[in-house]
Amino acid sequence: KITVVIPALNEEQAIGSVIKEIPIDELKKMGYEVEIMVIDNGSKDKTRYIANSHRAKVLVQPIQGYGNAYKAGFANATGDIIATGDADLTYPFCDLPKIIKKMEDENLDFITTDRLTNLQPGVMSRAHYYGNLLLQFITRTLFWLPCKDSQSGMWIFKRSIWPKLNVKSSGMSFSQELKIEAYRNGFKCAEVPIIYRARVGEVKLNTLKDGLGNMLHLIKKRIFG
Repeated sequence: KITVVIPALNEEQAIGSVIKEIPIDELKKMGYEVEIMVIDNGSKDKTRYIANSHRAKVLVQPIQGYGNAYKAGFANATGDIIATGDADLTYPFCDLPKIIKKMEDENLDFITTDRLTNLQPGVMSRAHYYGNLLLQFITRTLFWLPCKDSQSGMWIFKRSIWPKLNVKSSGMSFSQELKIEAYRNGFKCAEVPIIYRARVGEVKLNTLKDGLGNMLHLIKKRIFG
């Protein structure tokens, strides 16, 4: 069984399309039951209603924060495999069958995705792009993380490894910390390139604020663990 966990905050413009893109029939042919779980992190629009109408299980996490949303989702997921991505159509959930096939063939525990290698022009602002490169450089320097994209928010992993990862972050730094923990705990990991797409709906990421927050988190984690 696969649980697709999608955090959402005021994503009524895209959430329906995101859910429809999940290739349920193809995954079923591979032998997987699919559970779709949308974590509503305090939406004031129709996100919750639209997700329900597309037969997703909606879990409300009133404590805001990217990491808090994912922790609630992981705690309630019932799948043997967890797959994640944002609710704004940026991540290609249509790639799940080939990523799951790679996980099966190579007996992997954790797969993260690389947005940057095949990034299309105009999809990401210059500030966001170079901020990602800087955070990638710092992550590699401090933790020897062999990824090309330390900030990607699409991961596929065996649910059994989650309790063994010491991920403390409640905010945007959750993404980089999850990867650091998966790699340094010795799990069998890999990274696959994806085609990252332009966001649908309001941009919520503050490049400077969130970038500095992630940088500070990396330094603290290197010092204190």
